[in-house]
Amino acid sequence: MHELSIVEGILEAVIPEVEKYNVNKVLSIKLRIGELSGVVPECINYYFDIASRDTVAEGAKIVIEKVPVTIKCPDCGYDGVIKIGHFKCPECGGTGFKIISGKEYYVDSVEAE
Repeated sequence: MHELSIVEGILEAVIPEVEKYNVNKVLSIKLRIGELSGVVPECINYYFDIASRDTVAEGAKIVIEKVPVTIKCPDCGYDGVIKIGHFKCPECGGTGFKIISGKEYYVDSVEAE
C-alpha cells in the first residue's frame, strides 16, 4: 500500500509545478520505475485515479517506463543488464557488483495543456 504515498508524492510534486504555468489539465505523467523499486505499476494507476480526483491531474494517463537492473562488476568490468533473480555477474559469476540502476522511481516528464 506504499503506492498510495508514492502517488500522493507525485501529485504534490506535479500539481504545484504545472499551476505555475496556468495549466488547465495534465494529460499524462511519465514515470520511470526500476524493477527492484518494489513499486507495483497497477497499484500506481489505481491509487492515481482516486487521489487525483478534483485536481488538474484528474484523468491524466500514467505512462510507466520500467528501468531494468544494470550492474557494474569490479571483477571483470561487465557493465550491463541482469535479470531479476539472477544476482550474479553474467560474465564472471561474481556477486560483488554494484547496482547502477533498477531501484529508482521518479517523474520523468509531464504533458499538459
